[in-house]
Amino acid sequence: MSSPTERTIDRETLSPALLTVLEACQVLRISRWTLYGLIRSRELETIKIGRSRRIPTSSITAYINNTLRADFA
Repeated sequence: MSSPTERTIDRETLSPALLTVLEACQVLRISRWTLYGLIRSRELETIKIGRSRRIPTSSITAYINNTLRADFA
């Protein structure tokens, strides 16, 4: 029997806080070239972990919201 302090993580309900470049491309349905352009122009925030670049899901949400506001302004 497990103790009350032990918790199991259901991977199906857990959404990642950070995405790889490939995963972010799939979510936004854009090419890697376009994604790296958004990163270079600082329209999409990223973090580096070692030599890897990760995109926070909150950054993708903010980018979508900013783009929608700009399109409807």
